[in-house]
Amino acid sequence: KTQNFREFPKYVESLQDCKDKKVYMSCTGGIRCEKAAAYMKQQGFKHVYQLEGGVLKYLEEIPESESMWKGQCYVFDRRVAVKHGLEQGDYEMCFACGEPMDDGDKESDLYEAGVSCPRCYDKFDEFDKERFRERMHQMRLAQQRLQAGSAKASEEAFASKLWRFHPDLMEKDPPR
Repeated sequence: KTQNFREFPKYVESLQDCKDKKVYMSCTGGIRCEKAAAYMKQQGFKHVYQLEGGVLKYLEEIPESESMWKGQCYVFDRRVAVKHGLEQGDYEMCFACGEPMDDGDKESDLYEAGVSCPRCYDKFDEFDKERFRERMHQMRLAQQRLQAGSAKASEEAFASKLWRFHPDLMEKDPPR
């Protein structure tokens, strides 16, 4: 196993006895698979296959009724996860620790918007939590000022950042 893509070449070295076996790989967007497949072929692997365009292309093009994909796909943007048809998934990002949260996490007594989720509640002391509360307060104040019409020129930039990190605080659709 690898923890990051930089470790991949060393991992491939450990597979030298498998060069005649079939290798299948899939990546979220397919880009790392392109690199990984090319590297493996360069290292002498004969049967390397990948999901063309990645999981996202698969979810976009294959109807759910014909799909072999189960569940949601984690993505590295404000959507957090997507379903078939690239429909918004059921997860949000914890503003405190950056981990994905589902509805069950948000129903927990340990959840406080922008301050903690069940995974990080014990990781932050009260000083940190108070800083996070103040950050949320300042963000809400800034949103109110923007909605009142002040600082119109920076509204889209601010709203885009706020939406990316904490969509449940926004009252309108994300900026385009």
